[in-house]
Amino acid sequence: MRAAVSTRYGPPEVVQVVDDAPEPEVAPDDLLVRVHVTTVNRTDSAYRRAYPFFIRAVSGWRHPKVSVWGTEYAGVVERVGPDVTRFAPGDRVFGYAEGRFGAHAELVAVAESALVATVPDGVDLRHAAAATEGAHYALSSIRRAGVKPGDRVLVHGATGAIGSAAVQLLVDLGADVVATAPSASVELVRGLGARRVVDFKVEDFTTIDETVDVVLDMVGKSTFGACRRLLGPHGVYVSSDLGPHAQNVVLPLVTRLGRGRRTVFPFPLQTPEVIAYLRARLASGAFTPLLDPAAYSLEDIVEAYHYVETGQKLGNVVITVHDP
Repeated sequence: MRAAVSTRYGPPEVVQVVDDAPEPEVAPDDLLVRVHVTTVNRTDSAYRRAYPFFIRAVSGWRHPKVSVWGTEYAGVVERVGPDVTRFAPGDRVFGYAEGRFGAHAELVAVAESALVATVPDGVDLRHAAAATEGAHYALSSIRRAGVKPGDRVLVHGATGAIGSAAVQLLVDLGADVVATAPSASVELVRGLGARRVVDFKVEDFTTIDETVDVVLDMVGKSTFGACRRLLGPHGVYVSSDLGPHAQNVVLPLVTRLGRGRRTVFPFPLQTPEVIAYLRARLASGAFTPLLDPAAYSLEDIVEAYHYVETGQKLGNVVITVHDP
């Protein structure tokens, strides 16, 4: 089968598209999915680079345990194992495959118990393919921060895959959202539902004239110290990144000892309930993944990796494997 293969860690050029990759093995409780659309995202880049270094504890110390990366996919079920009960050949499905990976290929095998669901009617495969990576990080951050309806939340980096999902999921939850975006995307982010959008190219968002209950730094470009003045007396800071000197892992232990402002770390939630929650928001229209206008095929995946790593992408970068 056609697949983007890499046998060592490194820059995008370690990935090569081949036509003769072996098809994945299908266990009794697996679905074999013919991938129509996948994505390249921050998670894929981190595993391919093995950065941070401790990621090798999961992906393999000296070289990758898998030869085909890729976490997000949408496509059609080709066949199912004998123990599968919730899916059938011909079903349109989407999901998230971190750990097992393999989505950067024509075929991917996923367990029925994994983060996989049918694509809601009316949702195209391009948007379905981009509905899990950024969104599950966003949902993890929202839940870890304990956001409630009516809370004031600032989302820093609302044009990325995580940030754009966070804005929409927060609005759906009933939060009052302030967001940051570059000049060219202010109106786009306002259209996602943010009450106020701060142009971080011309204004330091940490100096705005209001306080919030939660700061979600969805690009990992700020710090708890810089955002502290934005937070109310019991405000919470969450970042999608480890922060300088991994401070965002240490600070939750320190700040929890006090009763004031604190930081928490959003370990990702990967349960069947998460995919069901995101599917329901897709179906209702409350959440529509933001797609970058750049168009890539599987053969262009090295170029797509380079683009993602510029930090200039808008939302999600999709890769067409088969025409949906």
